[in-house]
Amino acid sequence: MPRRPAALLLLAALAAPAPAVAQAPRPPVPKPATPDPAFEAARTAFEARPEDERRRVQDALVWAGDYNSVTTGAFGRRTFEALQAWQAWAGAPGTGLLDDRERAALLAAGEAARRAAGFVVREDPATGLVLGVPERWLPKRSRQPDGTRWQSADGRVTLDSKAFAPGAADLDGLFERATLATPDRKVTYKLRRPDFLVVTGETATGKFYIRYAAGAAGVRGFTLAYDKALARDLDRLMIAIANSFVPFPAEAPPVAPVAASPPVRPAAPAPAPAAAAPGAPATAPGLPDPDAALVGVAAGREGGPAVAPGVAGPGGTVAAPLQPGAAGAPVLDRSGRLVGLVARLPARPRLIAGVMPPTSHPVVGLDALRTFLGRDGTLPPAAGEAAPRSAGAIAASVAGRVVAVRCGS
Repeated sequence: MPRRPAALLLLAALAAPAPAVAQAPRPPVPKPATPDPAFEAARTAFEARPEDERRRVQDALVWAGDYNSVTTGAFGRRTFEALQAWQAWAGAPGTGLLDDRERAALLAAGEAARRAAGFVVREDPATGLVLGVPERWLPKRSRQPDGTRWQSADGRVTLDSKAFAPGAADLDGLFERATLATPDRKVTYKLRRPDFLVVTGETATGKFYIRYAAGAAGVRGFTLAYDKALARDLDRLMIAIANSFVPFPAEAPPVAPVAASPPVRPAAPAPAPAAAAPGAPATAPGLPDPDAALVGVAAGREGGPAVAPGVAGPGGTVAAPLQPGAAGAPVLDRSGRLVGLVARLPARPRLIAGVMPPTSHPVVGLDALRTFLGRDGTLPPAAGEAAPRSAGAIAASVAGRVVAVRCGS
């Protein structure tokens, strides 16, 4: 299978060979918070609809200016709040539940806004990438070196696509140029990953967004720049453009091969008794209440920790902007106590502006980790309440125990 970086908290670091020690008694597990009945009712109703319709509802919410996340059809807090915001605008009760009339009105409003912008998603012949272009905003189209330019009649909005053949450019060089700060140019956000980059920033009068992705066919991407005075409309259009971006449409999703039955191997000898490694983070007494602050710490590209603040969700989940490669990352509460490990991330995540937005991810809890380690594997003892710590301090405390692991065939 393709090699992919993954962040994993080495269980060996938490269960280093040492004389067995008695664990401190675990304090009582706090009762989970009462679920929000309005949220749960809205989620049940939303998830009962066909996936295509759910995606269209989210897309309509983007065009209404109420939703700034991915249009995957999955229900979460952002979808719930966007539905409530749209209902408030429409003069309906903000329940997050759409009846047939409200759903039809929302879809019609989204389609009307999409048509008003002349938003068309198609392949760009000059680069091979797929991109949505608001053609009524950008009626001027011209061929540029290695790409296409779309521009408004007054020149206040510009969208450039660009493609580089393999070896003609790399993400490191593009990232260095894109993040160059000058007295007249301020970088407000930058993200570099092995297969993509995102840079946003401002000038005295404008805003810009840069996105490039690397693949076997080279490097492809686009830049959107616009006058700050147009931000109310263009910020929304940027979300729609980012949702439509497909750098390499010819690349089909990988199909996992059917694994053959593994050969029977002799049983491994029993390991020596183990105890928690000195300095390992203490464990939490149980799953935190929903909406409790959490921190995910993955292995960063340059070797340091990549920190993702999040919140606890229902059913042992964490909602956080975990980037590709963060599967297996330790999840800690704001006291620095271990809560569990991120179970998995989507195989083909949908990014917004090159970034994974806060998304709900399952967490492997401490009980499952203890079962996995067996009787000879010991997690650190549970600790009581402690003063909240900064995300940076928490990351520093576990940085040496989080390493990148590659899975190979």
